[in-house]
Amino acid sequence: MSVAVMTAKPAPEFRAGGTDLSERRRSGVSQGMLIDISGSGNKAITWDADGAAQIGALTTIATIATDARIAAAYPGIGASAQGLATPQVRQVATLGGNLAQRSRCWYFRRADIDCLKKGGSTCPARSGNHLYGVAFDLGPCVAPHPSTMAAALLAYDATIATNRRSGLSITDLLGDGSVSHADHTLAEGEMIKSIALPAPLERERASYKRAVSRTYAEWPLVELCARVVIAGGKFQLVRLAAGGVAPVPLRLTAVEVQLSGKIANAASIAEAAKAASWGAKPLPMTAYKLDLLQGLVRDVLERLSDELTT
Repeated sequence: MSVAVMTAKPAPEFRAGGTDLSERRRSGVSQGMLIDISGSGNKAITWDADGAAQIGALTTIATIATDARIAAAYPGIGASAQGLATPQVRQVATLGGNLAQRSRCWYFRRADIDCLKKGGSTCPARSGNHLYGVAFDLGPCVAPHPSTMAAALLAYDATIATNRRSGLSITDLLGDGSVSHADHTLAEGEMIKSIALPAPLERERASYKRAVSRTYAEWPLVELCARVVIAGGKFQLVRLAAGGVAPVPLRLTAVEVQLSGKIANAASIAEAAKAASWGAKPLPMTAYKLDLLQGLVRDVLERLSDELTT
């Protein structure tokens, strides 16, 4: 473990709800000049003629969680927002802030400890306590990405617009997990403006579930947002996005492929769920997350298939 040495001038930071930023300021991890954007608009949910939604980046998580039209058109988005944090946090936290938040790793959150995300040369969690770290080791940093909404938006193929770029996928925004010094690809002075969702599919259903260690408001060990379309008793579409297991949210494409065209029953789901851990590289202390991930895949898909076949 090394001691952090602050040499460069801290970059300015945007403040909207400030739920993550305030904690980083208190701990001394964040020290840059603040730019208040809380009154700059972009708080609305608008709808296109085809039923597609666009959500302003400053829309609160509570607004998304309680919006009846979001719940009907994008139930995985609404359920993910409902499961996030506490009611008090949801009232002030914004969608853009949730996407752009920083790592929850306890080494990063200590101002006196150096790490890759603070310009250091090593990841102290890799050789230290990484109980809550990644199970898919994709890069030098072993902290899972903290954004629940990013996983949900990945499942929905959402696109993001910033004040400098447009049409960004979640992968474009957050990277592929191999970059160790940042939690997103936003440049200094670049901020998220809006998030666009494609039109809902006919007969589509979706759900969200998380596994936590102790309490309701705990950060998830593993979380899953799932979308399905079932016709004739068979899976016509499956989209699964997992959080808590990698430096970025992950699409479980191996499970999706295995279920395509398969009968929507417990047996086919249980067999396909085994593929959720394909490509995983757990750390010495994180193999348990793969069991949790497979369990979430089974639970969520069985629930959705029961809803659509009964």
